[in-house]
Amino acid sequence: MQTHLLNFIPTAAQPMIIELLAIDHLVVKVKNERKTRHGDYRELPNGKHQITINSNLNVYRFLITLIHEIAHFEAYKKHGRFIKPHGKEWKQTFQHLMLPFFSPEIFPLELLPLLANHFKNPKASSDTDTQLAYALKQYDESNDKTYVFEVPLGKMFKLYNGRIFKQGKQRRKRFECLEVKTGKLYLFNPNAEVELLEE
Repeated sequence: MQTHLLNFIPTAAQPMIIELLAIDHLVVKVKNERKTRHGDYRELPNGKHQITINSNLNVYRFLITLIHEIAHFEAYKKHGRFIKPHGKEWKQTFQHLMLPFFSPEIFPLELLPLLANHFKNPKASSDTDTQLAYALKQYDESNDKTYVFEVPLGKMFKLYNGRIFKQGKQRRKRFECLEVKTGKLYLFNPNAEVELLEE
């Protein structure tokens, strides 16, 4: 197994990850940041299986993403290729694989109840769990980004791809934001990272 991979996960989790990957003979590659996903799993044309994970994730998010992708492989191996990518087989596998990592030696105490709640019914992306995603982001290296929920009503913000939006009102969970160029309305998760524009 690639030793540099261990640099990206909490020290106490490393022996379990070594064991897990040794059994599965998975190829794990650490990639530069991709805006649209934290990681992915695929079967390669040569029959091997590969996981890629973004290098810019903090150790806790990296570990969750790694287990998320291993769960895809395990579910595929056990149930075949015709299951839904984030269906019940994957959810059960993810829960089962993640359980041994729920410990204060691995995760900070304040994350454990949020993780326990999330893993009652894990979603395709932990980013859709606003509370957990926000808590995990507290362990990221500081940057100049703002969360959508922090943008004042009527103020402008920019996405990583240059699109500019005007902050609107909050619905139940998400925020209505108007794209300035097209006049189209979009819904944003509260914890989406944006760049606040000075007027």
